[in-house]
Parts: sequence; structure tokens; C-alpha cells
Amino acid sequence: MAQRISRAKQRIKSSGVPFSMPNQQERAERLSAVLHVLYLIFNEGYSTTSGPSLRHADLSNEAIRLTRSVHGLLPADTEVAGLLALMLLTDARRLARTGPEGQLIPLEQQDRSLWDQSAIAEGTTLISDTLSKGSIGAYQLQAAIAAVHDEAARPEDTDWRQILALYGLLARMSDNPIVALNHAVAYAMVHGPGEGLKLLEGLDADERLAGHYRLTAVRAHLLERAGNLDAAIEHYRAAAAKTTSLPERDYLITQASRLVGSGS
Repeated sequence: MAQRISRAKQRIKSSGVPFSMPNQQERAERLSAVLHVLYLIFNEGYSTTSGPSLRHADLSNEAIRLTRSVHGLLPADTEVAGLLALMLLTDARRLARTGPEGQLIPLEQQDRSLWDQSAIAEGTTLISDTLSKGSIGAYQLQAAIAAVHDEAARPEDTDWRQILALYGLLARMSDNPIVALNHAVAYAMVHGPGEGLKLLEGLDADERLAGHYRLTAVRAHLLERAGNLDAAIEHYRAAAAKTTSLPERDYLITQASRLVGSGS
């Protein structure tokens, strides 16, 4: 590490580039990059992309700690507050996400009494204060969606129309295929699985989602809701074969086996 620092100092010295404070545009770009990295660290900690564990608490905890630090330095920045609120509102469900053997428990089946109410209260206060300031960004919208989920005492109490409206805003703001996928799920919850499946057809041509297990898993879920159990089994199995996360693979295989056992 000392050698790397020494080489970096030499490169800086030889470049002749003076140290100076960034201008407003450079500062915004650098802050955006920092927030994106913190967002990725949290997501990897909360839903690990590969391996035997569903989450790595050290990563998600560190992401929250660092984002708190940034928020402390920039308390008026609405996107920093939005990202911190998103992390808190999402991480509040961590104890309910896994069973006694580490198996994945989906949101609608979680024991909501295990959710961290103090984290939910803090996150809800943060996002409520932030949204009232007028400037709305992608992290704030995602936090607002998480807050709607967390406010529902039961799965059937979830305000899916509000979630759909928020995803609609987010989709217009961000060209993100996962946002489009989540928008399709929300649309299906409001207008029925058949309508959601139609939206998925439009995502099949998106190269960023090509072969992604999440697209296949969502299609399996909507096919099951639509009553097409044979196709749902096929897609659950296909999604399981694509994911590198063992808990997610096991969950998808279990879903397929459950439908086979139901007599489809």
C-alpha cells in the first residue's frame, strides 16, 4: 500500500495538475459516483449475487454507515437523504428475509413483526422531509416505494396503485431495465398478471436483461398468478439454472416443486 501511495504521489507531481476544489458541476458528478458506489455496496450486501449466503451484513452495514457520514456532511442534499432512507427502509426487513436454515422468504410471506420499526420510522421521516423539498431524484423515489411496502401491516394492505405511480415516475427518470421489470410487477398487481406478462414481452428485446434470471423468475411468478402452472414450473426451473445465488436458486426450485406437487 505504501508503494502504491508513493507511486501515486509521483504521478501527481509529474502531471503538473494543481490541486483545487471542484466546481459545482464536477462536485455533482463526483457525488453522484460516490452515491452509486454506496448503493451498489448496499445491494451486494443485502442480496448477494453469488455464493451460499443471501446477504453479507458487513457490506450493507458499512454502506449505511458511510451514507450516514455523507448525509452528516451534506444534510441539505436530497438524494443523499433519499439514499440513506432507501437503505434504512430496505434493511429494516433483513431479519424476516430468511428462515432458520437461511432460506429466502419473499416479501409477501415475511413475518412483519420482525421488521425493524425504528429503522422504518427513521427512513420514513427522512424521505417524508426530503420529498417536501421539491427536488426529486431516483433514490428518493425508490425510498418512497420502500416506505409504501413497509407501511403495510399485511401484504394485502399494500398500496400497489401508489407503488405503480412511483415506478412510472422512476421509469421516466431512469433507463434502468430492473426498474422496468419492477414496474411490470407493480402493473400486474394493479391490472392483473396477464397485463404484466404483456409488459414483459417488451423487455425480452432488452439486451441488458437477456438471459437474466430475474426476468425469467418474474415471468414464472406472473404465469403462476395467471393459472398457467406448467409454464410457471418451466420458468421457475429455468430461472434457478441461471442464478449464481444458492438461496435464490433453492427458492426457485422449491417454487417449481410446489407447483408440481399441487397436481399441475
